[in-house]
Amino acid sequence: MYYGEIKNNDIANGVGVRVTLFVSGCRNRCKNCFQPQTWDFRFGKEFTKETEDYIVSLLSHSHICGLTVLGGEPFEPENQRDLLPFLRRIKEAYPQKTIWAFSGFTFEELRGESRGRCEVTDDILSLLDVLVDGRYVDELHDISLRFRGSSNQRLIDMPETLKQNKVILWDK
Repeated sequence: MYYGEIKNNDIANGVGVRVTLFVSGCRNRCKNCFQPQTWDFRFGKEFTKETEDYIVSLLSHSHICGLTVLGGEPFEPENQRDLLPFLRRIKEAYPQKTIWAFSGFTFEELRGESRGRCEVTDDILSLLDVLVDGRYVDELHDISLRFRGSSNQRLIDMPETLKQNKVILWDK
C-alpha cells in the first residue's frame, strides 16, 4: 500500500484534533475529486513499518483524539489487507482514541457484493467508530455539511450500526 500524505493536528476530518492518513488508490474516480492524484495506487510513498511506527508515535500525544483514514479509497481490497493489521495495532495501543474512515462505497456496498468487499472488510468495519460513506457527488456538494462534501454521504456510528444490524447515523 502507498499513501499520499500524513497530517497531524488535522481538525477537518473528524471530531477533535486527529492524525490523518491519506491512502493511495481509488477506482471510484468521483467527478471533481479533491485529490485525483490519489487515484494512482503507487502515488506517494510506500506504507512501511516505519510509517506505522511514526503514526503510532503521533497518536501518543494527549491532545490527539484519534486516527482518520481516507484517500484515495481505504476500502479498495488492496488497501484493506494492509490497513487491517495497522488498525488493529492502533485500537490495541489506543483504545480510548477513535478511528474514522471515509469511503466512496456505501455501508451497504461494503456489507454486500461489491468491488469494495473482501475477506477483511467486516474486520475493518468492526474497528471503526465512524464511517463516512458514499461517493462524492459534485452536484450535491454542500459546504455547510460537517465532515463530508456532498449531501448523499452519511456519518455512520459503526458500533451502534453493528450492534443493531441497521445503519445508525452519528450525530454527536
